[in-house]
Amino acid sequence: MFSNTFEYHRPQSIDEAIQLLHDVKGARLLAGGHSLIPAMKLRLASPAALIDISRISDLVGIKSTKDGLRIGAMTTHNAIAISDVVRKNYPVLASTAGNIGDQQVRNRGTIGGSVSHADPGADFPTVLLLLDATFTATGKKGEREIAAKDFFVDLFTTSLKEGEILTSVTVPVESAGASAVYLKHRHPASAFAVVGVAALAAMKNGKADDVRVSIGGVMASPVRAKAAEKALTGQAANESTIGRAAEAVRDSLKHPLSDSYASGEFRVHLATVMAKRALAQVCK
Repeated sequence: MFSNTFEYHRPQSIDEAIQLLHDVKGARLLAGGHSLIPAMKLRLASPAALIDISRISDLVGIKSTKDGLRIGAMTTHNAIAISDVVRKNYPVLASTAGNIGDQQVRNRGTIGGSVSHADPGADFPTVLLLLDATFTATGKKGEREIAAKDFFVDLFTTSLKEGEILTSVTVPVESAGASAVYLKHRHPASAFAVVGVAALAAMKNGKADDVRVSIGGVMASPVRAKAAEKALTGQAANESTIGRAAEAVRDSLKHPLSDSYASGEFRVHLATVMAKRALAQVCK
């Protein structure tokens, strides 16, 4: 099936793209296109115009700053996966990027497109929530910073305002060095996460410190499993304490998604199993 007729614009700057969003009624931003183009072909989305931001150089790149690691929104998954600075300081980001979809998807898909689309089965939202990332949105009134915990609102919904473009993602420097891992149960057809679990911890004097757990794929948007984090923080990490923390993940998963592949009950159970594995890895 073919999409409806649409206009096509290719701005050369962020300001030009923002102006087009303001001037062209019914326009949608086009990043890597792996979500929007299939939806248009199926007539699930029919934008009046596409604003292709893939050629804007200011949206591409990975830089170390005093605040941490700043990643341009149009940086591809593959660029993140192979980046030396990411692999050295934030290996969980590199490994997550390297396991998204297949090579074709990683070569075209972008971090900004992924988080802005806010698919519950996407990988980056879960990991960026774990790392307390900050998202920079740019619009007519300038830039504003959005914490990851406030960015993901609901199914395919973010806190980006009309006319805004996600321009970069910043991972704070305090996330560097801690042990972190992301595990997912892949859907056999799409490679999206049926359940994705990210965990982070630092061990101090044999006890778990700064424990974080985030869960994706189960709810409409990724969530931090606060009860699980509290259950393990300050405790000696062993099979018993890790097991209790993993079971506490259930407290954060009250309204799980269900579909033809996996029921909500199965997703919740799988999240506890994967959380136990992830916490065991980061608490070595």
